[in-house]
Amino acid sequence: MAIPTYYLESVLGITPQWLAEKGKRAVVLDLDNTILPRDEDAMAPEIIKWVADLKAAGIGVVMVSNSWFGRVSEASTQLDVDFVDKAIKPLPPAFLLGLWKERTWPWHAVVVGDQFFTDVLGGTLLFMTTIMVKPLTEYDLKHTLLLRHLERLILRERQPLKSL
Repeated sequence: MAIPTYYLESVLGITPQWLAEKGKRAVVLDLDNTILPRDEDAMAPEIIKWVADLKAAGIGVVMVSNSWFGRVSEASTQLDVDFVDKAIKPLPPAFLLGLWKERTWPWHAVVVGDQFFTDVLGGTLLFMTTIMVKPLTEYDLKHTLLLRHLERLILRERQPLKSL
């Protein structure tokens, strides 16, 4: 398996112009530690604006998260996007459901997330462009923290880009 196609500081570095240039019509977006710190519930205004800018540019956004309904539903309401909860990433069905909700194909979408073994691997299984971002916080579930050690081995000295 290859290293993620792109590695960024933040989702805010993904521009509608870059997505359009790459022929992308949708973003399959992770929740926890990608756009919202695991221990918070209120979405940052800059994230709300970023999603609104994507949608205004004709880029669909769907949230696909391993988290449970309540948290994902609340976050998706704040962003006015559709969602798939309890996704069991990296398995493909939730990604495919997210793509179906956006009425697009894998080659017309990108997966954006903070975890190599869920978001990037899941997107890669469907031959999708993947964008891995640095996690928003160091706090996470125990099994995720263990996987982060393995991520560091894979990414090694790779430095995140500021924007695309």
